[in-house]
Amino acid sequence: MVEKVYPMTLEGKAKLEEELEMLKTVKRKEIVERIKIARSFGDLSENSEYESAKDEQAFTEGRITTLENMIRFSEIIDNQNADTDEVCLGRTVTFIELPAGDEEEYTIVGSAEADPLTGKISNDSPIAKALIGRRLNDEVTIATPGGDMNVKITKVS
Repeated sequence: MVEKVYPMTLEGKAKLEEELEMLKTVKRKEIVERIKIARSFGDLSENSEYESAKDEQAFTEGRITTLENMIRFSEIIDNQNADTDEVCLGRTVTFIELPAGDEEEYTIVGSAEADPLTGKISNDSPIAKALIGRRLNDEVTIATPGGDMNVKITKVS
């Protein structure tokens, strides 16, 4: 079976490792303590505190497994051989929407570290797929769920 590769920046990998360490050292202990306290309440069949703690424990263990896999199969983005005006993983791209002129800026990262609220979009997103491989001043049509969007790349850094 071929495992999925998770492209990411060094910074992104460090954040995942930090989250993993926190879950293993802090969160697990907190949950075990909650379970102990809930058990002391008696009958577990009708103990909502116990059920809640067990649910949180299952979620946390699942997240730990996911993070371990993402870190194990991470591939650090190396775009140093790419042209400086080419859009690729790890680069920040600025474009203007045509014809309105609205400017947008995104950093293209792997799915493991994507966070659209901070301007980091996954390389699997429609916008990133359309922009990767394009160059400064290229006009690109991006197929999005809301319809096609025409843009012009104004900056790659």
